[in-house]
Amino acid sequence: MDETAANAIARLTDLPKKESYSHDDMAALLDGNFDEGLLCARLFLALSKDTMEAELKRELGTGGTGVKRYKAEPDAFLEALERLRLPEAMATAINYKPVWSDILVERLRSGRGSAISGQKRGRGLEDFAEAMVKEVFGDHYETRCTFTGADNKSAKCDVAVPDRYRPRIVIEVKGYGATGSKMTDIIGDLDAIIAAMRRDTWLLFVTDGMTWKSRLSDLKKIVERQNQGKIARIYTTKMREEFLADLKSLKQIIG
Repeated sequence: MDETAANAIARLTDLPKKESYSHDDMAALLDGNFDEGLLCARLFLALSKDTMEAELKRELGTGGTGVKRYKAEPDAFLEALERLRLPEAMATAINYKPVWSDILVERLRSGRGSAISGQKRGRGLEDFAEAMVKEVFGDHYETRCTFTGADNKSAKCDVAVPDRYRPRIVIEVKGYGATGSKMTDIIGDLDAIIAAMRRDTWLLFVTDGMTWKSRLSDLKKIVERQNQGKIARIYTTKMREEFLADLKSLKQIIG
């Protein structure tokens, strides 16, 4: 229990108990100490900090999601929270009558539940990449393996074509919003592949799009590696046709 948690709990216990909540109630939550209020909103919505930021960016568009944006456009900010159904979440939580098992259910949800949810989303991104590879190369690939590169160096990757022993194409799949991996970890994994792979190997990177908007400085580092020729291309699921076309071109290039 740190100071932020204690202050957030104090804010929550001071909220009036009502059957429904409005713009004014959300405004009262955010006024005063905006960060504490937004933390309370996240608790009601059961969203992580990164997911909450991504959802607000989706609802608000460009211009930030912090206190400056709230003060500049309070109505738009509150309407965004309303579309996320914050008033309903407040009413449900505040009027709920808990039982002892809720404590254990919440522990399960915050631990195992959130981990499995992230794994499912991450695996969905891996399945997307594998489906494209299978369409082009048939069964001539391996997944989630450690490949052998230059000077017998090795590194882990998500897909190796045609196999792990001398891959001509290496694909790394990272869903930051799914796995909760730190951006520095993602960059580190890519650098490990770059350091190990042969010069005649093509590295393709598949990632999710939304969460990177709040980590542009890290995304720029990955784009720099693409500009340096270390990563052939970066894809999201919206680039399915480009990804498929590039795989077909690479198949012709590498035979």
